[in-house]
Amino acid sequence: MSERQRDGASRPEYQLSIKELPAHDRPRERLYYQGPAALREEELIAIILRTGTRGLSVLDLARSLLRRYGGLGGLARVGASELRGVNGMGFAKAVELQAALELGRRLAGLHPEARPQVRSPSDLANLLMPEMMFLEQEHLRVVLLNTKNQVLAAPEVYVGSLNTSVVRVAELFREAIRQNAAALIVVHNHPSGDPTPSREDVLVTEQLVAAGALLDIEVLDHLVIGQRRFVSLRERGLGFPRA
Repeated sequence: MSERQRDGASRPEYQLSIKELPAHDRPRERLYYQGPAALREEELIAIILRTGTRGLSVLDLARSLLRRYGGLGGLARVGASELRGVNGMGFAKAVELQAALELGRRLAGLHPEARPQVRSPSDLANLLMPEMMFLEQEHLRVVLLNTKNQVLAAPEVYVGSLNTSVVRVAELFREAIRQNAAALIVVHNHPSGDPTPSREDVLVTEQLVAAGALLDIEVLDHLVIGQRRFVSLRERGLGFPRA
């Protein structure tokens, strides 16, 4: 038995680079012969990034980015300057990845019939819960809807504890006005996992509903996301005028 084995030290993990993988397992070759739908998200990202860094293959780098930002949706909201600060990401990788994600967004915009339609609070919760339920801070997003209640965009506009003294109503409506949205739904998460609305949640909702009435942009709901649970403030009658 070696000294390393006697001491119980673990052997460094052996990792293959992309070039060392069999040809049929390499992302670029798989895309060429099997089509892009056959590839996982990390493989598609790896093709864009092309190379990894010392001790980190490009596939591992792609996986770490997806884990770090909570999936593809979270990664699509990150700026190039932040990406550049991630180990293994430089200026070129950051801007190329952002360019590819932006092309995807613009392509989706060419096919409005493919946009998800929100008919109920659960429809929207099912769309956003996988991204938002495990976030370690409160993130607030404004989901913009057209006249058919199809999602136009869902920009993140605030990170931090929801508080009427720091949340600026104008910021939440700016993108809605720019995109000529007919209505919006506010969504934020509770890192504790308990989606029970706080008093501040209700006060912010009251402010948004009042502002929406002035701007002729209806605030349909405010969802609070917890761990595999959510609460609709409209369903609870909190912050919305009673019918």
